[in-house]
Amino acid sequence: MKKIVFLIAVIFAGFSFFSCEDSDDKVEDPYLIVKFQFDPNQIRLNNLGQPSSVAPGNAAQSPNFNEISAHYFELAPTAFTQLGDGTILYHAPETTEGGAVAIDFDQAIIVGEGEAFLKIPLSEVAQGNYEYVRISLAYQDYNISIRNNSTDYDGRLTSFVGYNTFINTHTIGSNSFPVNGNRLQGYWAFALNNFPYATSGQAPAGATTVPNPIASTSPIPAGSCVVTGKFNENLIINGNETRDVVITLSLSINKSFEWREVTADGKYEPSIGENVVDMGLRGLIPTYTK
Repeated sequence: MKKIVFLIAVIFAGFSFFSCEDSDDKVEDPYLIVKFQFDPNQIRLNNLGQPSSVAPGNAAQSPNFNEISAHYFELAPTAFTQLGDGTILYHAPETTEGGAVAIDFDQAIIVGEGEAFLKIPLSEVAQGNYEYVRISLAYQDYNISIRNNSTDYDGRLTSFVGYNTFINTHTIGSNSFPVNGNRLQGYWAFALNNFPYATSGQAPAGATTVPNPIASTSPIPAGSCVVTGKFNENLIINGNETRDVVITLSLSINKSFEWREVTADGKYEPSIGENVVDMGLRGLIPTYTK
């Protein structure tokens, strides 16, 4: 009898062992993962997706990016796919707390270069043949250089390039910026590194560059920040994927921070009245690995 009990115990122990082993070896379902990359050498484009230089009377610099956020992501099959008619994979929370509908900054997903912004099971992505990506950018955080009384300083700037954003309070280091309301595209705040100076402002309406190379066939609303980019080779989702698909959104930051010069020296000097006129990204090149 003791032998039988012992044998049964051994058998059940074996089942438990193999059960645990099967659980550990289970293959995770594949995901669509979206990441950002910032390239100061990528071609600089205008709103129509054409090569663009800095406007006469202006100057610009390529900022050093820290973080970014977006509030909308869509895969579009063709150049004739209208905004919203593709496969929408992300739409960030919005609120009417500030009056008009606005992006809720408190719920924004904010990431650095190479970090996963989105991770979506591929089983939830519609099968299709996709030629374009559309990403609506909302928030940027980067370092820039400014001049004051012939001395150059480093500082950190946050810019809100979404169509409209509800902000309670946002911070740059130890500097707090209470807003408690909506801010339209172009609101920005700045603080010097290691010096007690901070300020904020608003770029002119309609001045933020939003490259869209298919504007003639698939336009975007004025005041939005839906940047459009074309895959070199169409992304095909067929439902049989066994590995993650990683999309990298390479954004051109080639002289993307632009201001109107008072002194023509290529130095941003707000103390003499040099005002920000454009903070838009300057192009999107999407790539993917499977």
